[in-house]
Amino acid sequence: ATDHATLIQTITNDHILPRYETLAETGATLADTATQHCVGTDPALRAAWGKAFDAWIGVNHLRFGPSETDNRAFSLAFWPDSRGKTPKALRTLILKGDETILTPATFAVQSIAVQGYYAMEYMLYDPEFATLGGEDFRCDLVKAMAGNIAMVTAAIRDDWVDGYAQTLIRAGDDGNDRYQTQAEGVQELFKALGTGLQVTADMRLQRPLGSFDRPRPDRAEARLSGRSVRHVVLSVAA
Repeated sequence: ATDHATLIQTITNDHILPRYETLAETGATLADTATQHCVGTDPALRAAWGKAFDAWIGVNHLRFGPSETDNRAFSLAFWPDSRGKTPKALRTLILKGDETILTPATFAVQSIAVQGYYAMEYMLYDPEFATLGGEDFRCDLVKAMAGNIAMVTAAIRDDWVDGYAQTLIRAGDDGNDRYQTQAEGVQELFKALGTGLQVTADMRLQRPLGSFDRPRPDRAEARLSGRSVRHVVLSVAA
């Protein structure tokens, strides 16, 4: 008895689009803040990063459409990092100190392990990276990370606003090759809901909990910044 068309339109307009707008806005604010406050311990930088990260957790269940284009979601959120690639890649990058890779176009094609919110967490909260390499390079790296986040989140938002929202809303219309029926549109949303809950259960909770005899707290998401429980709450609410 579900009115599929109304359901899809309501979720798109009231849930998806506003959240991706917030994602892009907080990404832009983070980039602007980093230009003036690039030291990892700076309260203003940490606050802007926290709001941007909150916005990502609010949409990370919507892993379809524009967020999947060009591996955008992975460039924003390379997690879980079971092999510790992010700190290794960051360490190599910082010690090399090559400023030429920090331009927007060049940084965008670097390993996803040094991009996004989780990589920035190391620069803001890991004591090792607070003193590693040269201060100027660390500062420029933070700026490059923030700028890349702003660029990617804006691209996702723009693609939703400029086309994909209507592709989803008009599921079942003639010529809609992506969603040939309204039911397919609803299935996409239902899959996002189910997968989002599964990720929180398996990755955010079960992975660090481990077993009674062998808990794995070091596997908790965003543990350096103390955001692990916050992410569980935000993701379930979203």
